[in-house]
Amino acid sequence: MQQSYDLSALNTLRLPAKAEAFARFSSVSELLSLLTLAQRHNWPVRVLGGGSNVLLADDVPGLVLQSAMTSVRLLREDATHRWLAVDAGMNWHQWVQDSTEFGHGLENLALIPGSVGASPIQNIGAYGVEVADCIDSVSGIQLSSRQWRTLSATECRFAYRDSIFKHELAGDFIVTRVVFRLSKVFEPDLSYGPLASWATAQGGAISPQALIEQVCVIRQSKLPDPVQIPNAGSFFKNPLVSVYQATQLSAQHPSLPTYPQADGRIKLAAGWLIEQAGWKGRWLGPVRMHDQQALVLTTNGAANYTDVEHLRDAVVASVNEQFGVQLEPEPQPF
Repeated sequence: MQQSYDLSALNTLRLPAKAEAFARFSSVSELLSLLTLAQRHNWPVRVLGGGSNVLLADDVPGLVLQSAMTSVRLLREDATHRWLAVDAGMNWHQWVQDSTEFGHGLENLALIPGSVGASPIQNIGAYGVEVADCIDSVSGIQLSSRQWRTLSATECRFAYRDSIFKHELAGDFIVTRVVFRLSKVFEPDLSYGPLASWATAQGGAISPQALIEQVCVIRQSKLPDPVQIPNAGSFFKNPLVSVYQATQLSAQHPSLPTYPQADGRIKLAAGWLIEQAGWKGRWLGPVRMHDQQALVLTTNGAANYTDVEHLRDAVVASVNEQFGVQLEPEPQPF
């Protein structure tokens, strides 16, 4: 364990902050020992994954924990699926690549930054696939009760970029492992237009690895590398509105992208709204919405939480004023 630990390199926006105490755990016994230590010092406990979906605001009191557990275990299989238990500290992209040795379903989620443990919290998704589609259960420890819990996919209450871990269990649950249910048969989801066009151009069957590589190509063409340009990926959720509101907006803005959802609502493209509101590539102090993808908030490497907050609020106000649509940020204060 280290005290007064610099967290600026552990969040992809590189926002400055220090943890009162910081430790990585490599086993369940280490985690339990650290929780006992925190209890003895009366420290609040926070868990940091890959740092790609958090906003660090100044110094963080208490103990910040990060999982260094990275094992993958085959639990069982039947004629059509395999169930894999994956430790929370596993790098997400590495797991997507490794997963094809066991089964399929995660290929479209390649190159999303972060860790396996963070993936169910906001139900990460991309190109027609959500991680909830492949999650069987999530296990960990509830901090308030110090009880071990395993939640089924149903109990996780997954929704668009949402789960129980952002509501009742927000800040109160340390994910230690996720159990994935992977199909033995590779049936690629090509519902996303550019993937469908690519697959057609291949002129034949595609492999899981080829799909992963193409997803990486698409992501790299649209999203800046956080190693080179500090960012937290897509900063705002794509808003969900009623059919009536979508119809009204489409009448006023014929080029507005709309995506009907299973629940009857319509998903709008947040990046399009932000661009139309004039924020694409526009700086506000040391932060801006990226000039290639207006949905991505980037910094010049010298920003703090207040700078991000000012741009976030300005973009939300502009889009609301112009379109009557309320944007919701994905990254949350840590």
